[in-house]
Amino acid sequence: MPKSKEFVSSSEDSGSESEEPKQKKKKVEAKTEKKQDKADKKGGGDKAKTTKTNSNGEKMFQIARMRFATVSEFRGKAMVSIREYYEADGDLRPGKKGISLTMDQWNSLKDQIEDIDEAVKQL
Repeated sequence: MPKSKEFVSSSEDSGSESEEPKQKKKKVEAKTEKKQDKADKKGGGDKAKTTKTNSNGEKMFQIARMRFATVSEFRGKAMVSIREYYEADGDLRPGKKGISLTMDQWNSLKDQIEDIDEAVKQL
């Protein structure tokens, strides 16, 4: 039995319709989103610095399409958060995925940036 996906008619007078299977339409939008996601993962994409201010007056620094670093105050302490956002009712809202760093943790991360970069280059 052939493993071809071609349709074989049981009657020879099938009419003028084409017996070839229809080709699927390509989703241009999905490819564009995938390319953007790949660029986001590689750290590429738009190199222009984008700064926004949210409804609480906190500064938001865009890292990727829907990822931002924010500087805020929590219980009297300055925090740096890196978080994914989602859009609801025309507003950007913080999602569950992310981390908030105290100033000590933020400074520790900054001190180790060169070592992290070097480790990434060795991969």
